[in-house]
Amino acid sequence: MTQSRKKTPVWQSISQSLTADIGEGRYRPGDKLPTEAELSARFGVNRHTVRHALKDMAERGLVHARRGAGVFVAQSPTDYPIGKRVRFHRNLQKAGRLPAKETLSIETRSADAREAEALALSKGDRVHVYEGLSLADDQPILVFRSVFPADRFPALLEHMTASQSVTAALKACGIEDYTRASTRLTAKRATATQALHLRIQEGDPILRSVGINVDPDGVPIEYGVSWFAGDRVTLTFAEGDEG
Repeated sequence: MTQSRKKTPVWQSISQSLTADIGEGRYRPGDKLPTEAELSARFGVNRHTVRHALKDMAERGLVHARRGAGVFVAQSPTDYPIGKRVRFHRNLQKAGRLPAKETLSIETRSADAREAEALALSKGDRVHVYEGLSLADDQPILVFRSVFPADRFPALLEHMTASQSVTAALKACGIEDYTRASTRLTAKRATATQALHLRIQEGDPILRSVGINVDPDGVPIEYGVSWFAGDRVTLTFAEGDEG
């Protein structure tokens, strides 16, 4: 009696074919894959089968979907230096990536105990809070919260709204230079909200960075917390001064 050969599921065959296309350089990191309709026509299947294949590839970290834009080949991790001077745009440009930011919220409120301690304030003192999403080549890599003493920088949020740059906004407020006084890194799991912003799954590994920046006199001017997508960034520690 002849034993019947077990057939490979069609969605798995499509996943293997597209994976081979990526491996052989037909689609490079950051490239957009053909649409579901185009892939359905190519493989002679319905969209549900194509969707199953793309989901499998996303779970393996090969592709990621952008809402309303399509499915893209995953980028290799971005080198992100952590040093005396941490500048988001400069870091990504040096790594050959296109930086961008999306503002999530800007407000002035009372400092909590941790923020007050970090900025050498009293609990309840007013602080400016800037929350946003940082992207590299249109892929989100970190969610951040930056907190500044409001009394010292009353016009900071106006400059932040105009430039979306901490460095430019602080310069407009008279701070020509600032440096990192401390950095603490902790492994975490993504919350539902963080996962939504970073386009990952809830519970996926992320890395939390907590830092304090100071002016040339050593006075704290920024308390920052960033949550990095674990598989999209390689944090490197630079010695010396980046200028």
